[in-house]
Amino acid sequence: MTLAEAIAHFLFHCQFEKNLSPKTLKAYATDLRQMQQFLAGAWETDPVQGLGKEALRAYIRHLHAALAVRSVKRKVATMKSLFHFLEREDEISVSPFRKMEVRIREAKRLPRTVPLDQISRLFQHLYRSRDGAAEGTVARATLIRDLAVLEALFATGARVAEVCGLAVDDVDLARGKIRIVGKGNRERIVQLCHPQTIAALREYRRLNRGAAAASFFSNRTGSRLSEQSVRTILRRHATAAGLRLHVTPHMLRHSVATLLHEDGVDIRYIQHLLGHRSIATTQIYTEVGEASQRKMLLRHHPRKQVRVGDR
Repeated sequence: MTLAEAIAHFLFHCQFEKNLSPKTLKAYATDLRQMQQFLAGAWETDPVQGLGKEALRAYIRHLHAALAVRSVKRKVATMKSLFHFLEREDEISVSPFRKMEVRIREAKRLPRTVPLDQISRLFQHLYRSRDGAAEGTVARATLIRDLAVLEALFATGARVAEVCGLAVDDVDLARGKIRIVGKGNRERIVQLCHPQTIAALREYRRLNRGAAAASFFSNRTGSRLSEQSVRTILRRHATAAGLRLHVTPHMLRHSVATLLHEDGVDIRYIQHLLGHRSIATTQIYTEVGEASQRKMLLRHHPRKQVRVGDR
């Protein structure tokens, strides 16, 4: 079996047997195509059985020289999955990764968030802009959609792909809940608890009622609203609102989780809200935020008990 045939066999397994998402399949295909291209140029062997630790180590060194640590980690994980699959299928006797100790340590980074006053400023701008736009105009219709998208993002803490992927039937405004299909096709229900959020979504649905789109959020042609469009929408309104930060949809997601945790919400509720498979992924939000730290230090730090002269 050639490496190209092995990759095709693995991707078939991922698509039709593991039922992975199109986004994951695309990432796997890209990672493995790049590996194949490197090995074809640097190593003469073509049968997958001939690939050993030396070739793979050379490719990993190449990755480290060209990419960020997170990207290297993902590509190595894809390679491991391929060779472990080939071993299970008896296409190779043993995966070369079984005798390789590849540990890629990623620097721990706290999630980037948007301060609550900046989020308030963003929504105040959106509501003022919508209310100031003339009825029946394209400008008002666009603002109604933009407001609904950003309300949905902030209300659910969902990933931008999850919000863009919402079907019309996923949004139950009568009961105030949204069904979100996350990574690995795992479903979760998120309650909509703020009247303004529900009102914004209802207004958008009324405006879009005649459209035949299957997606809840659509563009002017009726197609599914793209993730890049949402990023552009958020960036445009953040700039117009005078926000000091470069705001992304994922920063809103981080902000929701961080603000909930700072308000005392149990980490398991946050895990469910965000759709994390493991509680370990959610643990990053247990890091003390700046606002909470300042409040705690102002109240309890022993420095205030140290007297210097008459001060």
